[in-house]
Amino acid sequence: MGVILVGFRFQGSVCSDLDDIRVFIKNVLNKLEDFIEDKDLMFDIRLILNELIINSVVHGNEFNRNKCVNLCLEVVGNTIRIEVADEGKGIDFDISSYDPEELKCCGRGLVIVDGLSDEMYFDNNKVVAVKYIG
Repeated sequence: MGVILVGFRFQGSVCSDLDDIRVFIKNVLNKLEDFIEDKDLMFDIRLILNELIINSVVHGNEFNRNKCVNLCLEVVGNTIRIEVADEGKGIDFDISSYDPEELKCCGRGLVIVDGLSDEMYFDNNKVVAVKYIG
């Protein structure tokens, strides 16, 4: 059996306050920059984190500052796995049903994350985005 080495792992949570979230994401990205030098990849990760965490605050936790958003971000080999979970009721969203010509704001962030990710999964109140490096 082989051993899988984790190049980077971050696990943490932040309350549903937009100012706290800005600082939280900045701190995660600062730590990640030691492992990922590619500026374009870091931009994609920053956008994925912003969209998923803010979606969790707005739609999942409904701006309730007593509810938190949990983040687990791992870089293992050539894979980046981002898992964001909130304390909301969960999500039932079909990306293929989003019509950009309707100019709706709801759903747009998830479509962006789906476009930047190689894989994306929904599990009740958790979203997992996977991005392959290289």
